[in-house]
Amino acid sequence: MGGIGKNLREARLRWQLSLREVEERSSQLAAQWQNPAYRISASWLDRVEREDRGLSATKLIVLAVIYGLTAEQMIALCPASEAMPAHQLSQVSAPNATLLLSSGPLEQHAKHWLPDSFLTDPLPDATTLLPTGQGTLPSHYRRGVIGQRDRTLEPMIRGGSVVLIDTMKRAIASRREWTHEFDRPIYFLLTRTGYASGFCELDKESEWLTLVPHPLSYETSKRWRYRKEIEVVGTVAGVLMRRAV
Repeated sequence: MGGIGKNLREARLRWQLSLREVEERSSQLAAQWQNPAYRISASWLDRVEREDRGLSATKLIVLAVIYGLTAEQMIALCPASEAMPAHQLSQVSAPNATLLLSSGPLEQHAKHWLPDSFLTDPLPDATTLLPTGQGTLPSHYRRGVIGQRDRTLEPMIRGGSVVLIDTMKRAIASRREWTHEFDRPIYFLLTRTGYASGFCELDKESEWLTLVPHPLSYETSKRWRYRKEIEVVGTVAGVLMRRAV
């Protein structure tokens, strides 16, 4: 495996990761895969990079995930008999540097959020909850699309944006739990007439829920009887926004 240390160091520097950060991310993988053998210490990795030491397939698998190596690159570096099945190599790392993706596990992960047809798919008029489908997300997450006529959160979130909804977080946060509009929770709601999404407020008696538009939006507030006329599907955990081009 001549030259592996140099190649691994170059991969680490492309992601602008320190040796300590690689150690921390390998510890995450070791916990996720329930095997302490996948943990890599910063001092050990430093010696590998400097002295070009050989690696076990176990260590290569961890570094392949952290550095976003492709399956072909990983197979070329470790024995096939010890390699972990590709479906178990979930990408848990994220680069410190901004990257232009072209291939590899991180590119495949991004396609779950940004499919090739994202800009060409027709926009729904109304906000919609997408059907549950097979994928890599935990079962308590759902996806929704903000309708092009739903301008409750414009200009912060535009119509056509895809939102990731955590259905386990349904409690309405009080004013003390957030400090500004980008920190304020956004909720996905089901009413008798359809879906809605926006900031929410409860009155002191928790009888009425008010949908609060963004301060720059031209929409007005709406309110329903809490848990009688409206249901909280969950809290928005992520947004993929389509912009006009």
